[in-house]
Amino acid sequence: MDAKQLQRKLQVTIKSVPDIVTARQQGRHMALQLGFSETEATIIATVISEFARNIVIYARAGEITLKHINNSNREGIVLIAKDNGPGITDMERAMMGGYSTSGGLGLGLSGARHIVDEFDIKSDLGAGTTVMATKWLN
Repeated sequence: MDAKQLQRKLQVTIKSVPDIVTARQQGRHMALQLGFSETEATIIATVISEFARNIVIYARAGEITLKHINNSNREGIVLIAKDNGPGITDMERAMMGGYSTSGGLGLGLSGARHIVDEFDIKSDLGAGTTVMATKWLN
């Protein structure tokens, strides 16, 4: 499929576990359409799962936006998770592996940061969190 026929942007509302599955499937599909390998598509789906799971657990509602990007010399996918939840109280600690407030392994955000090419997070207490990750097509 040629790049002009690709869906350039997709938004998935996240409110429950089935929405996590939908976002993950949509991201994997978009990644494969862009030409990412099966392994890379799985990595992208894993990052989406982590972002969406955090929305459900901590904010209860939000959205995942998937964007196909092309900056003239390379293509990729940008994953944006946005919520209006309570925000992250200790960003430094939240980004360290092994820290969890939900009883998990604490590998989520720090793990996601290490498997994408670009990563950014902004969180305001009482106003929500936005996480953005970019994976470039090699």
